[in-house]
Amino acid sequence: MLEECEERAIKELLAMQVDQAMKAEGISKAQMARRMHTSRPALDRLLDAENTSVTLHTLQRAAAAVGKRLRLELIELK
Repeated sequence: MLEECEERAIKELLAMQVDQAMKAEGISKAQMARRMHTSRPALDRLLDAENTSVTLHTLQRAAAAVGKRLRLELIELK
């Protein structure tokens, strides 16, 4: 259960960051989908905090579309 909550929290944070970057750049969903070379429904899935089935490739394309880079890291468990 903890793992599911963490997955959802991470996805929610990433979706929020992408959405904020889009707003900051004045990018519409249609423009963002074109920049990512994907469909509007695929972008909607990315921005849906409850949909955790997004791929790393999609996240990288979203980051690049708003002039950012995705960074992931492994950290020690406490």
